[in-house]
Amino acid sequence: MSKPWNLDDIPPQTGRRVVITGANSGIGYQTAAVLARRGAEVVLACRDERRGAEALARLCREVPGAQAELARLDLASLASVRAFADREIASCKPIDLLVNNAGVMAPPRRLETADGLELQFGTNVLGHFVLTRLLLPALEMAAGNSRERPRVVTIASIAHKQGQLDFGDLQATRSYRPMAAYRQSKLANLMFALELNRRLRAAGSRVMSVAAHPGVANTNLFRSGCHSSVGHAARAVLGAFIGAFLNSDVAGALPMLYAATAPDVVDGGYYGPLGLFEARGERVGPAKIAAQAKDEDDARRLWQVCETLAAALMAA
Repeated sequence: MSKPWNLDDIPPQTGRRVVITGANSGIGYQTAAVLARRGAEVVLACRDERRGAEALARLCREVPGAQAELARLDLASLASVRAFADREIASCKPIDLLVNNAGVMAPPRRLETADGLELQFGTNVLGHFVLTRLLLPALEMAAGNSRERPRVVTIASIAHKQGQLDFGDLQATRSYRPMAAYRQSKLANLMFALELNRRLRAAGSRVMSVAAHPGVANTNLFRSGCHSSVGHAARAVLGAFIGAFLNSDVAGALPMLYAATAPDVVDGGYYGPLGLFEARGERVGPAKIAAQAKDEDDARRLWQVCETLAAALMAA
């Protein structure tokens, strides 16, 4: 790019319907606000209804006339994922953009979803896997109604570079290490986006699958969660450091917005800040993909594991 890509480069979004998970705070909220300001109809898909309502009220204050709505979605419950998707499909409204943004980061002890899965894998990976699969008919509807191709944007992390898929213990039942489980989930997110792209291309679909990462952003991942008072204090200090030296949530949203709207985004692309160590920077562009994320055999195996888990849990 000859100049840094910025918010002014986002084309008009009028007529596009956007679903963003975890849109009540951080980069999810910033993405929702920017797209609403550019004319998109935005669905804030949030687990916490109170915080979601506060975010919706804030967005409507900041963007007068915004077309925005709140919908409850708890990715840690496949029943909630299915209920949300059923409502969306029943509405017969197309989805032009799905942003898989919500996430859990490194709770200090092993926690489980409503379905008995390790919380980070169940929320970050399987929840978004099932959601995307169930919403594909609405994305395909958009593909038939618009000249602009609909997109699925999945949020990964530079932490994926240290991640490894432990197929022998994906749910960390034998050994739970908070950051290892988080890195595994972010690696899985990126592999899912790449594998989804391959499957969409093989099917001849017009839906795009891409991924993005925010660098290191001062979001609620650093300020919330199930932590002791000492843990909260430590994260507050870390958040203050990040706020001073690394990306704000506004800057962290830029790669997501680029992946969601830029005309030069390619199928299976992965985007992030181009600054030092990809941690921050005003320039946004193609991000580095670790070798393990490019393993197509492991990606197919992960997809099959997710299909099997989802089928078993949703049939129970």
